Amino acid sequence: MTAIQPARRTELLRFPDGFLWGAATAAYQIEGAVAEDGRTPSIWDTFSHTPGKVLNSDTGDVAADHYHRYREDVALMAELGITAYRFSVSWSRITPHVTADALGPVNEAGIAFYSSLVDELLAAGITPMLTLYHWDLPQALEDADGWANRATAQRFAEYASVVAARLGDRVTRFTTLNEPFCSAYLGYASGVHAPGRTDDVAALRAVHHLNLAHGLAVAAIREAAPNARVSITLNLAWVRPETDSERDADAARRIDGLQNRVFLDPILHGRYPADVLADTAAVTDWSFVLPGDLEVISAPIDALGVNYYHPTHVRHWTRERPREGADGHAGGGARPWVAADDVEFPVQHGAPCTAMGWTIDPRGLRELLLRVAAERPGLELMVTENGAAYPDEPGPDGRVADPERIAYLRDHLAAVHEAISAGAPVTGYYVWSLLDNFEWSHGYSKRFGIVAVDYATQRRTPKDSAWFYAATARANAVERILLD
Repeated sequence: MTAIQPARRTELLRFPDGFLWGAATAAYQIEGAVAEDGRTPSIWDTFSHTPGKVLNSDTGDVAADHYHRYREDVALMAELGITAYRFSVSWSRITPHVTADALGPVNEAGIAFYSSLVDELLAAGITPMLTLYHWDLPQALEDADGWANRATAQRFAEYASVVAARLGDRVTRFTTLNEPFCSAYLGYASGVHAPGRTDDVAALRAVHHLNLAHGLAVAAIREAAPNARVSITLNLAWVRPETDSERDADAARRIDGLQNRVFLDPILHGRYPADVLADTAAVTDWSFVLPGDLEVISAPIDALGVNYYHPTHVRHWTRERPREGADGHAGGGARPWVAADDVEFPVQHGAPCTAMGWTIDPRGLRELLLRVAAERPGLELMVTENGAAYPDEPGPDGRVADPERIAYLRDHLAAVHEAISAGAPVTGYYVWSLLDNFEWSHGYSKRFGIVAVDYATQRRTPKDSAWFYAATARANAVERILLD
């Protein structure tokens, strides 16, 4: 007997007029050309060339060769109906001879590349959204203690001023930092990202100096480009305790503090969470927070970017058995969770996952948007990254079928619509990523792009998800599938 399939009904969810349908990338992940036109090494050049740090010894030396193919990539975005492009600038291209003491001279060739990219985007009717920092710190600054050194924050503000002064006549949306959580904890505590250090004190110093760099850059951008809208992008965690026990609830509080509130509270409220300071007191006394810092950090922003991929399940670790899970973000190496040794991240057995092993649950995106909307009413919100990796490959006809990614995007876009309907002022969505790219310590083994890249030939092939996204953008609506 043939099983009776449930009837398929659909509901069309329309987004507000003017909603931005974007795609996102990052400089080191796609540009290549790492030694061209005056660029000097970043921490990711050094890290990826260090044996054992990146899967298969992959590097970003060529990546998706966007540096030479940006016109092709902009034309492809226009063909797909993408209306906004979030890209990052390589600091090592702009001031390649920066030191802890001085920014150094501006590299005109580096500025010229991004100026040409911006002009190409505008000519195609695509809104540029420029991220100043997506993890690729100039190696010379890391040699002087990197983000653990307060001077790095000052140099970052000076770099922000240069970029805003040169491009702010055409770029109206600037983001200071992308995911400072990853820069601080994965770079300095767990060591699975560049610069690969495992020093809890340095990680917490990096947290503060990244926050300070953001605040200083806000002021610098406003002075250099008065008409710009300024934001920061945070990878906020939807933290779920495994049970309703007090110990699991406390585990969730601690992870929420380390990932969410240690950034949200100083930026939105001008203070560090008292419980986070208490939790980490055995690591540091936070004396690196100087008078006036929090006033700088809490300078008003025009928008907040939210990156979301998966929920974060936690529970108290009893130490009676090996700790379960991959620490939420670490993926090996030391733990990124400073002063939270008794927290574990249980595997959600049987739950649908992406190729990264990340549990799929779009409810988290809705809940995070509503959380921030309630915490800071009226603040413009954007989903600045959301997407999924799957092991998709071209078929015999060249088509790249990726139905799992389409389902992931459809469900998460429906969650964004739910948040908007509940009052969250979300103005745009940026799919991660436009292109398959260098996926940090995973090298080229994970594919997030809606456009496939054949790294041997650099041929671009829009996947089925790209055409789905194109249809969604042009309709300014997503079809939600309902089952009877």
